[in-house]
Amino acid sequence: MVDVIRKDVVVVGLGAFGSAALWRLAERGVAVTGVERYSLGHSLGSSHGLTRLFRVACQEHPDLPAIAMKSLELWSSLSEQTGKLLVLQTGCLSIGAPDSRPVKGTLAAATASGVPAFEIGPGELAKRQPQYAGLAPSEVGAWDPGGGVCFPERNVRAHLEAALRSGAEIYANTVALEVRAGPDGVTVLTPTAEFRAAQVVVAAGAWLGKLVPGLWLAPRRTPQYWFRPRDPASGDFALARFPAFIWQRPDGEHLWGHGSGDGFGIKIGPGDLDRPRIDPDEVDRYIHPDSDIDPVAASVARAFPALDPRPASVITCMITDSLDGQFIVGRLDGDSRVVVAGGDSGHGFKHSAGIGELLAQILVGERPYCNTSFLDPTRFS
Repeated sequence: MVDVIRKDVVVVGLGAFGSAALWRLAERGVAVTGVERYSLGHSLGSSHGLTRLFRVACQEHPDLPAIAMKSLELWSSLSEQTGKLLVLQTGCLSIGAPDSRPVKGTLAAATASGVPAFEIGPGELAKRQPQYAGLAPSEVGAWDPGGGVCFPERNVRAHLEAALRSGAEIYANTVALEVRAGPDGVTVLTPTAEFRAAQVVVAAGAWLGKLVPGLWLAPRRTPQYWFRPRDPASGDFALARFPAFIWQRPDGEHLWGHGSGDGFGIKIGPGDLDRPRIDPDEVDRYIHPDSDIDPVAASVARAFPALDPRPASVITCMITDSLDGQFIVGRLDGDSRVVVAGGDSGHGFKHSAGIGELLAQILVGERPYCNTSFLDPTRFS
């Protein structure tokens, strides 16, 4: 016989979005508990790998800057309370042709939202960032001064510690087997307990589509890569001189990354790859030299010749794509007791605190602080 645990809200999945939702709900005094299939701040899902890019002028949608700014506000406040650095703002550079998505999208988002960003011309770009090889004469940069990096494991743990201080309960190493919703509430079934609540947030990352079928989500295996300069004494790839970037190269190849800093190395990854959909329970965590390392090494050799092109470290991660690349955040329908959060599509972590605040507002009936129509889970119906 399993235990029955009753709460106002249950949060399933305590990665980026779920940990933030738990924190924001607990701070409002909601009786909330979180259920996580692995240990807290683990490296088996999507919220790990030391760093993530932080951007304010987000190329993916003109309404995303409001969520990034809310994340920055919440993380800055939490940093002051705890003394932990949760966002390091050294700027973010988007590079490409003037009509490329990184440049055009970044500047359009900045204009629409009123956040600062400005264009850097070809001559200035090449002078400012000599690390980049093969810049076309027409390529420009879009500088987002509010960008930088944030820290997935550290930030997730900070969310959870804040939630516990505000009275939340957490059940780690507890697998949610099923989420059942009815007119009187929801039940989350696990091997050891039943969690019964008025509402549930399902923020299970790559497992979201398994617990809530029909969401049009595609989990994908995505390695993360770290590199070293050929000259160990060189400071050219320190974060202050090699800030966070997204680059759409003249040949159409996409790269993103950032320089090294205190406790983290030079991180570079390929973007817009057509990776196959995977089952998160059967993800291949082995690193394959021919398919995982060789193509990225060739890209890095072309783009940044002062780096050793063979990665110093590689780990496996997962992203979960939605059909349109935007997150899926909200109720399954107007009356549903099930609230979902996922579809990070490779750019979710920087928004996680802001998404947690949105989830809390949805659950307690507050007016959302920003437009949410582009996140509506029903938009694909």
